[in-house]
Amino acid sequence: MKIPKRLQPLVDEGMVDEVLYQLMSGKEAQVFVVRCGDQVRCAKVYKEAQKRSFKQAVQYQEGRKVRNSRRARAMSKKTRYGQKEQEDAWLNAEVDALYRLADAGVRVPEPFGFVDGVLLMEMIADSEGKAAPRLDDVTLTPEQARSYHSKVIADVVRMLSAGLIHGDLSEFNVLVDATDPVIIDLPQAVNAAGNNSAERMLERDVDNMRRYFGRFAPELLNTDYGKEIWALYEAGDLHPDSQLTGCFEHDTESANVDELLDVIEAAKEEEWERQERLRDAEDED
Repeated sequence: MKIPKRLQPLVDEGMVDEVLYQLMSGKEAQVFVVRCGDQVRCAKVYKEAQKRSFKQAVQYQEGRKVRNSRRARAMSKKTRYGQKEQEDAWLNAEVDALYRLADAGVRVPEPFGFVDGVLLMEMIADSEGKAAPRLDDVTLTPEQARSYHSKVIADVVRMLSAGLIHGDLSEFNVLVDATDPVIIDLPQAVNAAGNNSAERMLERDVDNMRRYFGRFAPELLNTDYGKEIWALYEAGDLHPDSQLTGCFEHDTESANVDELLDVIEAAKEEEWERQERLRDAEDED
């Protein structure tokens, strides 16, 4: 196919030899399948800020560290330079998270480089070598659902042990390769130690997985891994290989009304985002 303008620099640098086809176009980016020597990989081309519909919400960016103090000061201002620095930090967040999580043993696409807003990474393939389907596009047996759920929860634990929370984990951003689920789409990855919404986001990620896999293995609906994982993390007892029970003893004291309202609002927002993803998926089909 004709080389898209945004991929031309990678071709010029010899990082990409051929653009094979476009795999998908979403709210944040377009993904192309490319050939790099004898390897087939993916090139994720991030859309410009004004063309993306995923908002760079403050709740996701809170706690992210910026090594350069000049950049940090600029990002706190509304100048053109400050907005550019903020945009660059947002784009680099997924790249940094992929390298960090791969080192931590989390099953994510292996990154191979990031040039001018284009992320070159491993193409997740199914047993036939074709692009792997999203979790939402497959039908599971109860045994598969239990196995995949266990593997995703184990990766959530490894992520949090590495200091990160996905922040938008659902059946729409987990792929299924020949054997295992693979977590994708991490530009909104949350710094667990420095974000006031970290606990809620972790529980939302885990609950999304519980609801999805619970369609095929209903007993999973009775588990409470999110609160168990966070309790271990807060106590300093969470490790990459922590053994979980799926049980958690809830506080029976009176609920805080403000916290309850926050949970309700978060649930409404989550459902709205879920419906948006469904509509986007239908548009792609």
